[in-house]
Amino acid sequence: MRGKTDKPFPLTSHGSRLTIFLLLIAACGDGTSPSGPARSYRMGFSPLPPRNDPAAVFASLEMWTARADAGIMHVQLPWAAMLAGSSATAEVQKDPLGVANYYRAKGLQVVVVLDPTDGLDRAAEAPELVAANRSLSEPQIQLLYRQYAAAILAQIHPEFLGLAAETNLIRAIAPAPLYAAVVKVANDAAAEVRAQSTTTKLFVSVQVETAWGLLPQAGGFQGIAADLAAFPFVEALGLSSYPYAAWPDPAQIPLDYYQRLSGTTGLPVLVVEGGWTSSSVSTVVSTPEKQATYFRRQSALLDAANALFVFQLTFTDLDLSSFPPPVPANLSFFAYLGLVDADLVPKPALGVWDSLFSLPRR
Repeated sequence: MRGKTDKPFPLTSHGSRLTIFLLLIAACGDGTSPSGPARSYRMGFSPLPPRNDPAAVFASLEMWTARADAGIMHVQLPWAAMLAGSSATAEVQKDPLGVANYYRAKGLQVVVVLDPTDGLDRAAEAPELVAANRSLSEPQIQLLYRQYAAAILAQIHPEFLGLAAETNLIRAIAPAPLYAAVVKVANDAAAEVRAQSTTTKLFVSVQVETAWGLLPQAGGFQGIAADLAAFPFVEALGLSSYPYAAWPDPAQIPLDYYQRLSGTTGLPVLVVEGGWTSSSVSTVVSTPEKQATYFRRQSALLDAANALFVFQLTFTDLDLSSFPPPVPANLSFFAYLGLVDADLVPKPALGVWDSLFSLPRR
């Protein structure tokens, strides 16, 4: 286990070996190790840097991969390049394959989420499709999506592959034809991927606050039954959670916040994006100390759900001044989720993350 060195037990007799063996079995059963608490989940980030600068990209990667055992990529498809004639295979051989190879060279497991809509506006088509006056509803665009998903699988072989993101939020706020297109491309891609013999597990992600009926409007617990019915191929449940948008304080988040969504499905849980802002934004009042408190609370939520993975998209804050105009209006809402600031200066949350990462993984 990276980041933790255990001293070997002195084995002086068959009896002592048996005692240690029984202790290990007991530890696996109650979520602890012989030396104390353990975690069920792998931990990691995405390669998103604070600014588009090679030195910043490399420095942030080197800093977070030392405190991770998995890496994620949320991929907005390269629609413009593929519409111009580039193949899906060629596009995957660019950034995604290079990032995946970097992750694996660091000993990290790889998770990929394909995002067919606008990640900052779930009511909208992907920005490159909008710019080209095209739509996910078109058969040609759906074919490109399937080809790209197949190329990701063939070249990267991720442990888990997400075929759509925040499906319940899309259903809640997007035009019905866009949601229908998301359902179709994800299911069609899943069928094609499954035709290839693969060990990659497939999933979609749901937005936790939306499932709890907190966003976009308060309406009581909604659950995810509609998502499970629309995407019957899922072998895991991806969760997206930005609870500071709905809860004033991390201590208020229910202990079954994740577990209630997985319920009796038996689906393993992956938290594939989320976090808590360290700065006050919009109507949210927060501090670095409140962000650190969130990570302590989240560890309890993860344990309650027996989660397999937890990912922060942003290891660093985003340097909004470095983004070319026009900067999306709501980007500031997500700009201060980092465990370090845009200059890689640690926040209190980094110490909490490191303390969780130092736990043995059961």
